[in-house]
Amino acid sequence: MGIEKHKKSLTVAPFECAWHEELRFREAGRGCVAFEASAQNDVTLVFREHVGSQHYHYKMDNSPHYTVIFGSHRNRRLKIEVDGKTVVDVVGIGLCCSSAFQSYWISIYDGLISIGKGKFPFHNLVFQWLDSNPNCNVQYVGLSSWDKHVGYRNINVLPFYPDQNVLLSCLDCKGYDGDVEGDEGIDGFEKWGLPNFLESWDLADMVFVVGPERRAVPAHKVILGASGDFNFDSLDGNVIQLPLISYPLLHAFLEYIYTGRTQIVEWQLTSLQDLSLQFNVSPLIKQCEEIIDRFKMNKKLFDSGKKVEIGNNDSKVRQFGLLPFEVPVDVRKLRHCLATAEHSDIDIHVEGHGLTAKSHKVILSLWSIPFAKMFTNGMIESSSSEIYLRDVSAEAFSIMLEFMYSGELVMDFKEMNSLLLDLLLLSDQFAVTSLQRECCKRILECLSEDTVCPILRAISSIPSCKLLEETCKRNFSMHFDYCTTASTEFVLLDEATFKDILQHADMTVTSEERVLDAIIAWCMQASEICGWTTVDELLNSLTPEQLFGKRLPSVDILLPLVRFPLMPSHLLERLENSRLSNRIPVFSQLVKEAIQYSGTGLPNSAIGQSVRFHHRRSSYKELQYIRDGDNNGVVYYAGTSYGEHEWVNPVLAKNISGHIFCWTAYGKWPDLFMVDD
Repeated sequence: MGIEKHKKSLTVAPFECAWHEELRFREAGRGCVAFEASAQNDVTLVFREHVGSQHYHYKMDNSPHYTVIFGSHRNRRLKIEVDGKTVVDVVGIGLCCSSAFQSYWISIYDGLISIGKGKFPFHNLVFQWLDSNPNCNVQYVGLSSWDKHVGYRNINVLPFYPDQNVLLSCLDCKGYDGDVEGDEGIDGFEKWGLPNFLESWDLADMVFVVGPERRAVPAHKVILGASGDFNFDSLDGNVIQLPLISYPLLHAFLEYIYTGRTQIVEWQLTSLQDLSLQFNVSPLIKQCEEIIDRFKMNKKLFDSGKKVEIGNNDSKVRQFGLLPFEVPVDVRKLRHCLATAEHSDIDIHVEGHGLTAKSHKVILSLWSIPFAKMFTNGMIESSSSEIYLRDVSAEAFSIMLEFMYSGELVMDFKEMNSLLLDLLLLSDQFAVTSLQRECCKRILECLSEDTVCPILRAISSIPSCKLLEETCKRNFSMHFDYCTTASTEFVLLDEATFKDILQHADMTVTSEERVLDAIIAWCMQASEICGWTTVDELLNSLTPEQLFGKRLPSVDILLPLVRFPLMPSHLLERLENSRLSNRIPVFSQLVKEAIQYSGTGLPNSAIGQSVRFHHRRSSYKELQYIRDGDNNGVVYYAGTSYGEHEWVNPVLAKNISGHIFCWTAYGKWPDLFMVDD
């Protein structure tokens, strides 16, 4: 029994719970977990301040925690528990499915618990509950069960951005696939970070020589310089001599700087404190002082023969937010090193712009595995102090460097409009995932019908932006009329993307004729906006092969996505007699089928099986007008331009187009007052 681990799923046995260090919110009390689950009942997630054990069960937990249960009471209810007490118990929401995996998401934000179904976090919300006494310390996510096995897969723990919730559907970190043991990452970079460079000769530019044995221990100036005061200017050949310091003591000192934590035997605490004072590593000085003070107050706390844990828990140290390490590094000093080129060991040249920056190989490598491989695997760049980059925006690269040294993306509005997509592509090229996340956030903040096409073109080749791509497709589909008539930029989209938009469930359009116009324009890669009638005229002198070129096969693929049966009969007659119908067999076939449907109809079974007989969402809006005493209604607005002039019949002034239906409130009899000549 127990927890069975598979490459793509994780199965939790009855009355057990799966925990893993990676399943935790980046910020305590705030985060989102998205996952798929399959069970007969009781898909259960537990949110605690600390990791539980395999045999942990929420029913026996006395510590503060939240529990969310899908399909409680034999798959009949949704429950939320706080510290073991039921606070929500509702019928028929978020039930389970044992025959297939279903997608769910749960977010917690300062006690606000939001629950939804579907692949996209913050879409399809099914329930929300606010804790009046919120637990803002929950951080770890446990996957649990009741009396039946529960299967979990595709588990993602996401950060929470309250100002842009949809961002969560495109970002974060690593998906957790349940294979928590023995799963090696690609090329040894599965757990990449500053600890990899602890006492490593890779990219080292200085050496400690310690003890009477004169042991050489490599280090990196930029990391040490941002952690304390090492007075590198007075060094003799980049060497710090410490003949009275033992190697174990120096190891503990460097381990704290490179990892944020270390262990040392109690009797060496004072020596570690002295070493920290010598180089002014303030967080470690503070940690040693606190531990020594506790020891003085109660000597029973420590056994002089055992090691003392020293961890960097000071919230001030976590000033970076997004930096790929939790260590006592002063971000201001780090940024100073970039600005002044202090301790730099790599000159970066961008084609067409010359020298762009003087940087540090170790910082670039911490953020970017491609850079790490470039500098450590024996390539020319491993021994060179210069690199040359092509097809890269120098401005975007400079912003990426600033991000690497500060953990923050700082861009003004003008830069955002012109450089954000370049920066996203650059972060993908160099695998700077945190920057990708920030770029996606900014893109979503400024997403509009005018920007959706260039964004779709840019991100279609970035696998990690698939959910952002889905958001853009949805935006395009919901503003289909505008996106296909304001410019011809949509014709530059690839076929798969355009097809997905045409098939999107949220597609909103005024008529199927607009859909036909857009497909024809896309297939002929139109350089200006034109309708099917214009193309029909062009076929008088051109063949379909000449008109559509390489996209001619796409005509047969995309035309069936037009819902011809929903077109009015007079339009179908025009289409039947058109050159498009005469020259393109699939066009003729679809139009004839639609005419047959409008004339005789089809069996209900046939209609139900094909979306071509179902109306899309219409971009026309139904407006209501109350005649008497209405100075705020639709017609008053249309007839006076919001009170700018005396009332003029809006129909005669052509301020209102479309269909207008009038009736009295009680008898529903037509009232022609508003459309009267």
